[in-house]
Amino acid sequence: MPVNSFDNYPMTWKPNLSGKEPPLYKALAKLLEEDIKKGTLKPGDMLPPQRELADYLDINLSTVSRAFKLCEQRGMISATIGKGTYISSDVHVNSRMLSPTKTSELIEMGPTYPTYSQNEYVIKFIKKMLNQPNASNFLQYVSPSGSLSQKLSAVKWLKKANLNTTEEHVILAYGGQNALCAILSSLFQAGDRIGTDPLIYSGMKTLAKMLGIQLVPIQQEDHEMSPLALRNYCKNQELKGIYLIPDYQNPTTHSMSFDTRKEIANIAKEYNLIIIEDAINSILSENNSVPVAMLAPEQTIYISSTSKALCAGLRIAFIVAPSSCQSTLEVALYNIDLVISPFNAEIIRAIIDSSMADKIVKERKEMAITRNKLADSILNDYQLLGDKYCYFRWLLLPEGWTGKTFEACAKNAGVQVYCAERFAVGNSLVPAAVRIAITAPKDLAELENGLYILKSILKQADEFTML
Repeated sequence: MPVNSFDNYPMTWKPNLSGKEPPLYKALAKLLEEDIKKGTLKPGDMLPPQRELADYLDINLSTVSRAFKLCEQRGMISATIGKGTYISSDVHVNSRMLSPTKTSELIEMGPTYPTYSQNEYVIKFIKKMLNQPNASNFLQYVSPSGSLSQKLSAVKWLKKANLNTTEEHVILAYGGQNALCAILSSLFQAGDRIGTDPLIYSGMKTLAKMLGIQLVPIQQEDHEMSPLALRNYCKNQELKGIYLIPDYQNPTTHSMSFDTRKEIANIAKEYNLIIIEDAINSILSENNSVPVAMLAPEQTIYISSTSKALCAGLRIAFIVAPSSCQSTLEVALYNIDLVISPFNAEIIRAIIDSSMADKIVKERKEMAITRNKLADSILNDYQLLGDKYCYFRWLLLPEGWTGKTFEACAKNAGVQVYCAERFAVGNSLVPAAVRIAITAPKDLAELENGLYILKSILKQADEFTML
């Protein structure tokens, strides 16, 4: 029997387990999921303490703990020692960035597609390669992690992002997302905790959720992860890794200061943390920042991708890993069938070894500058974060908006943008903001049209609040 009477007790959630078949922890987790879907439990709602809920339901505390753990691994709830357990901020938001079907009626400013006009150079380059006497070699099996010549080209490419490494530490992967999948599935286990910014790349969220890995939002200071908060978390709770996008953080566009990079590197060494440095945007940045991997090489798994900078369709990424992790990652990539296409890898090698890579990157930077100038001129009355080389911008919305409602209004008006809620980790406080992919529209005319539509929505709302 329950120790206390709950007849008039103001519990935040009173599930009913009567008639439910064992195991009871799964039944309780199912009830929690159903109440979230029905809206009985909303994002940010606090759940009763586990001991209190166990007493109310007259079940063992361990049953409640197992149910909460299961829901936490599925991303439905977020718990912090000393603060309680809350419904996650993103439970009602789709975190997938790429839709399986493209809607022609929408101006696409959601996914961070690169500009595609440079693909003409790549097509000509491929045709030239296929006319070479040894062209048939491009279609043969090679080492799953890349050939020596491909790794040497990767070393050359990575120097452009200020990362100095050697070919022994380079592994090729089939795109940045697949590289992340191999890292999480081979170096982490279900239940492990990885510290992140409160808002992060949603692809990391969906992978962690699939693998049962818990992402923990670390408090920020000056728009970047606070080393003090990270250290305090490591002291009080177990953390296995950290996920960072130091350059043009996705979605907020912020670039991390050198001092913070250095402090986080030192904390990782002290607590033996695995740093996942997602450097997908570093090649495009003009900040000349030092990668975290240079400050903590034995702790850091570094990911660079050519998809945004050179060619999206070829999907080649480079992983730089310390010797202690290399064989584990290579086996993971092989076993989950994420090995590279030899042909694609050879095309990227040849492009990097020629002057073509610099030409494509230069043109894409120039196109980003042109598009960002247009965005700044049209949305000049609003807070639009991000510098001239960034492929996306972070629009802070006026009072009265949420990112979710603005995304819905924009979509109804014919423009797809992505709300802050899609990027939220755990029960993080979600700002009223949306991410705008300025390189996704097919040309400047379409971008201009989309931006004016967004401005009209903002302006109408401004006029309404003044009435």
